[in-house]
Amino acid sequence: MPTYKAIASTTVGAGGASTITFSSIPGTYTDLALLTSLHFDSANSFNDIGITINSDTGNNYSMRWLGVQSTTATSGSATNTYPISLGIPNGDGSGSLIYASTSTYFPNYTNSSYKTFSSDSVAEQNATGAYLRLTAGIWNNTSAITSISIYAPGFNWKQYSTATLYGIKNS
Repeated sequence: MPTYKAIASTTVGAGGASTITFSSIPGTYTDLALLTSLHFDSANSFNDIGITINSDTGNNYSMRWLGVQSTTATSGSATNTYPISLGIPNGDGSGSLIYASTSTYFPNYTNSSYKTFSSDSVAEQNATGAYLRLTAGIWNNTSAITSISIYAPGFNWKQYSTATLYGIKNS
């Protein structure tokens, strides 16, 4: 059975934060898991959770996603682009202070192949709106993942947003 060990955890303080970064990620685990509870400061109801791996802001990411917003199915893809999205958190325009949940898995993050990841995200409103997104992505780089940053493009994470990075060992 896999063993999860919290590597680092961040809770955004008063005034918010534009980015949550985990750096100096040790290479001693098999996989990584990133769990978040996020809300951003925008009049928008929903927005993307951007990701940067190892500070790479080049067009080295690709993704496919499948989602549902209220009762409408959505899907899409992006190839050789930046940024890409892990999911959809709530903004102030959602009419609620509900924090959206996202779970992202990075298998084999130290191997010498391109790095893949999968993410599921759920955001809801106090009204009738909700958003679910499943994302599969790839970082076209063979370097080990040593840092991960998450951000809401053009906005800030609100106070009490949290993110925890776990190392996973298969034993």
